[in-house]
Amino acid sequence: MSKIPLSSSHLGGNELKFVNDAIRKNQVTTYGENVNNFQNDLENYLNNDVYIACLSSGTSAIHLALVQLGVGLNDEVICQSMTFSASANPIKYQGAIPVFIDSEFDTWNMCPKHLETAIKDRIKKGNIPKAIIIVHSYGMPAKIDDLLQIANKYDIPVIEDAAEALGSTYKGKKCGTFGDFSILSFNGNKIITTSGGGAMVCRSKEDKEKTIFYATQARDKAAHYEHTAIGYNYRMSNISAGIGRGQMEVLNKHIALRRKMNAFYLDLFKKIDGITVMQELNKDYYSNFWLSCILIEKEKTGFTAEELRLALEKENIESRPLWKPMHLQPVFKDCDYYGNGESENLFKKGLCLPSGSNLLNNDIERIGNVIKGFIHLYI
Repeated sequence: MSKIPLSSSHLGGNELKFVNDAIRKNQVTTYGENVNNFQNDLENYLNNDVYIACLSSGTSAIHLALVQLGVGLNDEVICQSMTFSASANPIKYQGAIPVFIDSEFDTWNMCPKHLETAIKDRIKKGNIPKAIIIVHSYGMPAKIDDLLQIANKYDIPVIEDAAEALGSTYKGKKCGTFGDFSILSFNGNKIITTSGGGAMVCRSKEDKEKTIFYATQARDKAAHYEHTAIGYNYRMSNISAGIGRGQMEVLNKHIALRRKMNAFYLDLFKKIDGITVMQELNKDYYSNFWLSCILIEKEKTGFTAEELRLALEKENIESRPLWKPMHLQPVFKDCDYYGNGESENLFKKGLCLPSGSNLLNNDIERIGNVIKGFIHLYI
């Protein structure tokens, strides 16, 4: 049987037109019409007076945000624990120290109560955090109002990791526009892709120009190569940006299809006691449902998330556990953590199910039949 992936790239058809145009014009580098127009497309889509700098990855965007916020050796940066490691790794790039915050149950994102507890404790110990990294996991907006209120109260800048949340909104405002710096990802498994790549969302033109400066080896304006700062090779290629331009044409369609998959799972599990499909808390939240996720209560179902994952794997259907919290990762074992184990509980009970916008009706039927057949063994 052919593999049904968790989430794969889904081309719209016009990507090749923009790529071929770049090749025809010999714009096969890190500048050109595709980069400029892709940045413009994203700025228009986010529609909130933001400035976009396209980069080589979402990780590089987080790194440059930390650089521009002056994060350095032994500084502390607060970070959501339940996330992909790319949210936290750039903290270590700067020689800084991650401090991890647990999730709350409603959105599975950073808990405002634990955040404020952590800030108070760090200040009491003489360590004022230099930044807070908030993540919209699986496309679900975090409790933005509460989190930003706390950040503003203590005058700590926010880096908003919207890598998984392009198209999601909170109170009608696009995710990726809430932070002092925000980041997007166009990895191959995201809502739209550039094959690899990301973007920094800046609040001012000056911040955008500074981001591009650092991403282009911090080359000063001079006929020769002059450098007064450490730079990085983080620019997006004009070829990749061409793919992105084509993908922007189908972004809304992809979001609608992902949401349709979430509705499919909601219907599939509606009569199964002990299985909860991740949903929006209320009308303030609008998720792109990049991935549709479920929680399984073994006490009610008789089986675990891992047992369902293995049953799907046996039928060549990919699923995966929720993010293992960063404070449980060996590489971050010495970092401080504030919470009550909510993210660990989510990790133990959660499963991400196939959610791609390119799943065919036969694929969806096959997923449903395998899951129903497995559940029938227990219920």
